[in-house]
Amino acid sequence: MSSAAGLRVVVTGATGNVGTSVVRALAEEPEVASVRGLARRIPDWSPPKTEWAAVDLASDRFDLVREFADADAVIHLAWAFQPTHDPATTWRSNVLGSMRVFDAVARAEVPTLVHASSVGAYSPGPKDHAVDESWPTHGWPDAAYCREKAYLERALDIVERDRPALRVVRMRPAFLFKRESASEQRRIFGGRYLPGQLARPGLLPFLPDIPGLRMQVLHTDDAAQAYRLAVLSAQARGPYNLAAEPTVDVELLGEMFGTRRVRLPRAAARSAVAAAWGLRLLPASPHLFDAVLRLPLMDCTRARVELGWRPTRTATQVLEEFLLGMRQGAGENTAPLHGSAVG
Repeated sequence: MSSAAGLRVVVTGATGNVGTSVVRALAEEPEVASVRGLARRIPDWSPPKTEWAAVDLASDRFDLVREFADADAVIHLAWAFQPTHDPATTWRSNVLGSMRVFDAVARAEVPTLVHASSVGAYSPGPKDHAVDESWPTHGWPDAAYCREKAYLERALDIVERDRPALRVVRMRPAFLFKRESASEQRRIFGGRYLPGQLARPGLLPFLPDIPGLRMQVLHTDDAAQAYRLAVLSAQARGPYNLAAEPTVDVELLGEMFGTRRVRLPRAAARSAVAAAWGLRLLPASPHLFDAVLRLPLMDCTRARVELGWRPTRTATQVLEEFLLGMRQGAGENTAPLHGSAVG
């Protein structure tokens, strides 16, 4: 359906952490003629070649088939992390909303669907070596985020079975950060009253060394380039792991913060998170904490070989930029990313 002028791409969740980076990457791509960004609230931000539409995927009153008409690709990024105390609400938004997107893509006969899956879709796995995309995607069932991401992997299995002509790409990135997302992510995971100024070397007396606390991160802009490449590559199908090196562990964090490490049993750390979450002092749930300690490390060879993708920033650079953003109350001119130093 692409015209001589170039590709037409629709992006859901276009004003969030990943969406703003993806829209910007597509707007700078010569082969893309237009970008249609869908979001609940239209931003005061006008990238080149981009138009906006106010759409809430949690509601069935929007005609997604019309929104996707004549698109060459739909990139589905929309996701709600809160409220963690009401998993039925996030299920309606994330799972049922995503299934409306998948159905509308098929009915509108869009040739390409690029879906934002996650490392969170993976079943518990090793921390001493990396796994490829064949690792099971059953998630950690106690965490709503993982449960929802894993369920959508199964939903896409059915889509691929029933619509073999539809090119489906599943991105499975590590935890994504950038300077402009710092205020949003502080509010989502730490709470609106957590001072961003605490993310400063020398202020923390110690770092808890929790068994299993090893994970991968990636700059959001680097993830956006993988989404761009997936749209452009007609041969790209299936899942792609996305992460930067090195692996983030307490040793790396201790060096960044210039502080000592203190061994803390997993049960004690989990009890503290559960107590704060139960008192509604901490938005991030203990179930997500459990999942992070069990997520496997990912091998990203497939993305490098098939997409020609490589991250431009190391994990250390990603975290340094993000922590600077937290201290500065950094954000962007969209509703999800608005900046604030502290609530």
